[in-house]
Amino acid sequence: MKKYALVLTLGLSLTLVAACSGDGGTTESASAATADVAALPDLGTAPSWTLAKLDGTKLSSADLKGKVVVVDFWATWCPPCREEIPGYVEMQRELEAQGVVIVGVSLDRAGVPVVQKFAQDYEINYPIVMGDQDLTETFGGIEAIPTTFLIDRDGKIRHRKVGSMSREDYEPLVRSLL
Repeated sequence: MKKYALVLTLGLSLTLVAACSGDGGTTESASAATADVAALPDLGTAPSWTLAKLDGTKLSSADLKGKVVVVDFWATWCPPCREEIPGYVEMQRELEAQGVVIVGVSLDRAGVPVVQKFAQDYEINYPIVMGDQDLTETFGGIEAIPTTFLIDRDGKIRHRKVGSMSREDYEPLVRSLL
C-alpha cells in the first residue's frame, strides 16, 4: 500500500514525497494494538493557542480544557490529508458526546474561502482553524503533513503521528483516553 508524507521546508513551503510504508507514517507512542492509556507516553504539555475559525470567531486550547483533543495539521491539496478526513468526520460524530474534539489546523496559503469550500464539500463537522508558522513552531515544528497530536483531558500530548493513518488504526488510540 502506498503511503504519502508531505515534507515541510523553510517558510512552510510544502513538497510531496511518496513513500511505501505499512505503518502509516511515524508515531511517537505505543501501537494501536496496545492502545490503552497506560501504553501512551506523556510527550509533554500541549501548547496554548488561539486561532481564527473559518467563520472568523476564535477558538483556543483553553476552550477545549477537559476534552480529548485531536489536533490535525493538514491542507486541502494534500492527498493523505484528504484520505484521513472522512475518518475524522466519523470519529467526531461518534465520539463527540464522550468529550472528543477534532480540530483541523489548515496550513493552506490560498486562504479561508478555499478551506471553507473544501470543508463544505467534505462535510467536515469539527472546528477548522487557520494555522500559521508561529503555531507550527509552538508544537515543536511540523516537518510533514498530515501531522497529528492526540491530547488527553489533562492537556498532555499522548501521541504524535507524522503521515496518514487509517481510522481503524487511529481510533483505538483516541478511545484509550476516554
